[in-house]
Amino acid sequence: MSRDVCVHTWPCSYYLELEKQWVPGKLSLTSLSLKFMTDKTREILVNFPLSSIIEIKKEASYFIFSSITILEKDHNKHWFSSLQPSRNVVFSIIEHFWREMLLSQSGAAVEESSSPMTKGKELTGLMACTQKRLEDTARVLHHQGEQLDSISRGLDKMESDLDVADRLLTELESPSWWPFSFKLWKLPSETKPKWDASMASSKALGKEGIVIKIPAVISQKTESHVKPGRLTVFVSGLEIHNSDSLLMHRFEREEVDDIKVHTPYEISIRQRFIGKPDIAYRLISAKMPEVIPILEVQFSKKIEFLEDALMLRSTRTSPLAEKGYSVWHAASGLLDRAMHCEPSSGNQEGRPLQLQMSEPLISEGDSQELRQILRKLKDLALDAESELERQDEALDGITAAVDRTTLTIDKHNRRVKKLT
Repeated sequence: MSRDVCVHTWPCSYYLELEKQWVPGKLSLTSLSLKFMTDKTREILVNFPLSSIIEIKKEASYFIFSSITILEKDHNKHWFSSLQPSRNVVFSIIEHFWREMLLSQSGAAVEESSSPMTKGKELTGLMACTQKRLEDTARVLHHQGEQLDSISRGLDKMESDLDVADRLLTELESPSWWPFSFKLWKLPSETKPKWDASMASSKALGKEGIVIKIPAVISQKTESHVKPGRLTVFVSGLEIHNSDSLLMHRFEREEVDDIKVHTPYEISIRQRFIGKPDIAYRLISAKMPEVIPILEVQFSKKIEFLEDALMLRSTRTSPLAEKGYSVWHAASGLLDRAMHCEPSSGNQEGRPLQLQMSEPLISEGDSQELRQILRKLKDLALDAESELERQDEALDGITAAVDRTTLTIDKHNRRVKKLT
């Protein structure tokens, strides 16, 4: 998927300095650039990268019309007015992407200044990203296993309660002159506190696991009012905070009814209610492409890709798969060629033999780091496989327990009807 994807488009007017007039059109923001296209001629009057911006301000033209001004490095100043739905919304979103771009550029500049990017470092970075994604998936998988264990404990407690109900029904069904009825009232009392404690500890553990945290521009109900904040993804739910780190809302994992992906940079989260308004938030973030794959794992049955996002998702799938395939094969091939470098029998394409032997593809340090990452990936994959096998067995046990419980409840219902 190309990074230069349209994030949002707003109707507005652009001021032409030479002609001294405002031209209606649409302002389009991508993750890398900003452009303005006129409505009449469809001509692109302005198109410049976000990296060339040195200042974004809210100003008033002729002291009346609210506008946004953007100053470039070559001191070209652009005026945008009549912004819809509001100037604050457009300003907040453009400023967010501009700041995130500057932060990513500064981080990349520090890395490039500290050490030049080589094939080995590039490959190490790709493998590290793969490791991070696998760790996030393993964390979500672990939380899913905790939920299955919680369901198993709940079914065990339900079976215990049904045993108690069976004793009570037997007591009610026995005649009054039966001398052993009082023994049926002795019940075990140690199971409930133990189960409650384990459930509480499991729930507390799930809430503490932070998967990812990103800055975002947040809107609720209407798009005309936005505010900066952040989205935090936990293994047990989602939290939305404002710019002062105050909690705006927490969605438990089971409370989320649907997540719609409008673009790779924009999603909406909704919790439905009966008899009162739904709780819905819309979030735009430059880091959203990092969150969407995690949400796909956590909310696979509740996430929906709309038309624009679905198109981009389909174009993204095959290149990512090919990229993952090429990374694994390139890693193994580069490691073998770097560690087992042999002189060739002759020159290739006119290059001298000494030049071929004096240019290793990756250094010894990079190869060692790659080997460590590959070992971690192997361990993570084996752990995930064993956890999936354990969860399959747990699901079989839960299915059998549900069948037993259903039969017991039906039997008890029939006995109760006979008593009444």
